[in-house]
Amino acid sequence: MSAAVLRLHRSLKVCYFCPLSLHLSSETLAHLLSVYHQSMKYAYFSSSSSYNVGSKFDFLCQFSPFTSSSSSGSNAINSNERRMLAVGISKLIKLEERDLLIRLSRGFSPVAIAEIMVSLQERQVAFAFFKYAFRDQSDFLVRCCCVVVHSLVAKDFRQLAQDVLTWTIQGIGEKRSYVLVWREIFSTAVDFYILDALMRSFTNAEMASCALEVLDRMRGVGGRPSLSAICCLIKLLLRFGDYSSVWMLFKDMIFKGPIPSNYVYNMMILGFCRRGCIRIAESLLYVMRKFGCKPDVYTYNILINAYCVRGWTWEAFSWVHLMFESGCTPSFATFCTFINAFCKEGNIAEANKIFTWMQELGVSPNTVLYNSLMDGYVKAREIGMANVLYEEMRSKGVAPDGVTFNILAVGNEKYGKEQDGNRLLRSFSVMGSVQDSSLPDIHIGGLCWAGRLDEAFELLGFMIEKGVCLTVVSFNSLILAYSKAGLEDRAFEVYNIMLKVGFTPSAPTYTSLLLGLSKIGRLQEAKSLIYKMIQNGYPISRAAFTVVLDGYFKKGDMMGAQGLWAEMEMLGMAPDVVAVSSFIQGLSKRGFVEQAYDMYLKMLSKGLVPNNFVYNSLISGFCNCGELDEALKLELEMRNRGLLPDVITFNIIIKGFCKQGRMKSAMATYMEMLRCGWTPDNVTYNTLISGYCMQLDMLNAENLANTMHNSGWGPDITTYNIQIHGYCRSRRMNRAIMMLDELVSAGIVPDTVTYNTLLSGVCRDILDHAMILTGKLLKMGFVPDLVTTNLLLSNLRKHGLPHRTAMWAQKLSEISFEFDEITHKILDRAYNDLEDVESTKEITGKSLFLDLLMYMTYDFIYRNKVIQKTSSKPIGFTDNQSSVNVEAVC
Repeated sequence: MSAAVLRLHRSLKVCYFCPLSLHLSSETLAHLLSVYHQSMKYAYFSSSSSYNVGSKFDFLCQFSPFTSSSSSGSNAINSNERRMLAVGISKLIKLEERDLLIRLSRGFSPVAIAEIMVSLQERQVAFAFFKYAFRDQSDFLVRCCCVVVHSLVAKDFRQLAQDVLTWTIQGIGEKRSYVLVWREIFSTAVDFYILDALMRSFTNAEMASCALEVLDRMRGVGGRPSLSAICCLIKLLLRFGDYSSVWMLFKDMIFKGPIPSNYVYNMMILGFCRRGCIRIAESLLYVMRKFGCKPDVYTYNILINAYCVRGWTWEAFSWVHLMFESGCTPSFATFCTFINAFCKEGNIAEANKIFTWMQELGVSPNTVLYNSLMDGYVKAREIGMANVLYEEMRSKGVAPDGVTFNILAVGNEKYGKEQDGNRLLRSFSVMGSVQDSSLPDIHIGGLCWAGRLDEAFELLGFMIEKGVCLTVVSFNSLILAYSKAGLEDRAFEVYNIMLKVGFTPSAPTYTSLLLGLSKIGRLQEAKSLIYKMIQNGYPISRAAFTVVLDGYFKKGDMMGAQGLWAEMEMLGMAPDVVAVSSFIQGLSKRGFVEQAYDMYLKMLSKGLVPNNFVYNSLISGFCNCGELDEALKLELEMRNRGLLPDVITFNIIIKGFCKQGRMKSAMATYMEMLRCGWTPDNVTYNTLISGYCMQLDMLNAENLANTMHNSGWGPDITTYNIQIHGYCRSRRMNRAIMMLDELVSAGIVPDTVTYNTLLSGVCRDILDHAMILTGKLLKMGFVPDLVTTNLLLSNLRKHGLPHRTAMWAQKLSEISFEFDEITHKILDRAYNDLEDVESTKEITGKSLFLDLLMYMTYDFIYRNKVIQKTSSKPIGFTDNQSSVNVEAVC
């Protein structure tokens, strides 16, 4: 060490610096000490170990050179770090290393802090002490942090030095870090380990440009960066989309070293695939062979997954053949990728073939794979096959988990029978049938499925309090349940609890939160949440964008949907088949069939392969617009691409024929559906029955209803309403009344459509039948609505009572009953009839009877309004983009 440095060292009275190891050059040390000495002229630290005693004693404060009034260091560590630090310092005292603590309490010294950190040994505890010791982000303390980094690197605590440096530069920001830390302090450094720690720290802090400059300095002084550091930097650059820097780094690795490994190639292939640059990724696979690296199963799986994401599932099989030719055996992940892809495309038959082939090759399916295939069966509405697969899963000793339960619970609720759902609950209640770690998830998921959300929330809190081992599935189940119920504030409450107890949110977590916000129309907040998650680096899947996209379409906001789509592409998230399919469906449902078809053509031009969902959406859009020929062309094109029409496709085409009254073609499609092996469902039969009823062909409608019953599909409320409407239109009120009795005998509760359909028949039928039928409706608890009101007002006017029509409308308006456009049209005609004397008709028993029905309807609405006013105050909603304030006084 030079004499100047020794004199400077002796001149420091406030701080004590121990000699550094040979890793630190004399010039570097002299520079750091001079900077430190100059800064001491402007900084004041108490040389006394005394401190103020507050209302709450702080054990750590007695070892700090700062006064207790400076609380920023206390806020830098959490309660767990404070506890670990207290234990660590206690151990130092027991080991009689208290001199270091005493020295630090008497005067601030970065080297003393470094020695204490080394003595604490455990990385997490040592880092907590550093955060506690450094109270602000002044230039002086930043320079002191750099001294600590030098000391830690010299003592071979390089990872701890990276923690210190990363925390420091993240706190002061990129601009100050570049000027102060890099240009002023470290730009002249020659020590490899210092530069390596600095480059890794800039990379961890996501300051790629600074990391690249450090890398240039490292190579300039003859250093060779480590392979792991280069990998981290390439991964960051790929995420930022800085491809030119990626290729520059890759070129330097080829010519200057370190030689890229399989991991580097796989990481680059994955990065380009995620950006949608699949052809570049393929080129890298062939390049790696030239430089002595052989593609492994991970390389092939990355490309196979990229193909499947874009809908190129069949083309992905070519990579499987290449795997076999190169002596690489497909892994479990390979088969899982194909099964997931085919299930998403609705091609469950091919997914099942892959599942069988996998077992023939000796690869045993696990819980995750069974869940994927069961989910595919549920989405294909084949709940019976999903239940069979579940039984097979149990018979082979594969334990179901919480995800299994959620898939089957939702499937049985939507498409199964009540007894199947109850049997499922009983099956999962058996303790030995599932993994012990999955039992909490299943209990919470079961309560959510049963709609007992408050009990599920209480159970979650109880399990957290008792320290029961939970997984992210429990939180996701409750968040999804609250979101589906429209209780978005409760969903975010669970999400905050999830973060508080230390769980990392998964992609389904945010998708569920976005689903809730989209469902209640808070789309701007949903977009803000997406950007916030991206900014914080949380996992946001394309499914999250798709959920919000659906929200815009449901709201009818086409501009918002198209804007979100453009923003998704700007963020570098290449839309997959699911996202494009959702966009096409939204356009088709809203009647923008031409735009939907244009998107379909763009989809083809980008190389994305349309699935059944895309074709079904387009076919439905053309059928709804009356362009059945175009729909049939698409159905033929679908077959030519190797996609078989499913039940949904056939139902859409049958509906299109029925709307045009082409019942022979509709029945021909129904017969073709049977020949293809598909089982018609309730929608199929109800559509055909409705078509015959529109033609007033009640005989064929009855025959189809019998066929429906014999095939195992019991008539539902929709079936009865369709037939009742047909009988009313054909003036067969006796048969309509009999159908009402059959409906009640079958245990089905009539709905508002039933009541209004029959009431419409009452208005047209003879008085005797009308009185009998009205009596039945009253006995069943007839509940009138706006449709009922419009129906009665219209018939009052038609039967020559325009003055009564106007009078009842006036009374309804006085009790704040809301009219629609149809009501106003009826009233306009009634007022015209009042001015036209010739339009007045003779008052009959039927007209008086209609007036009586109008009185009963008004009386029910009036009493209901009074009950609502007296039972509760109006509920007020205050939406401030963060919470909903609901006040209700009973």
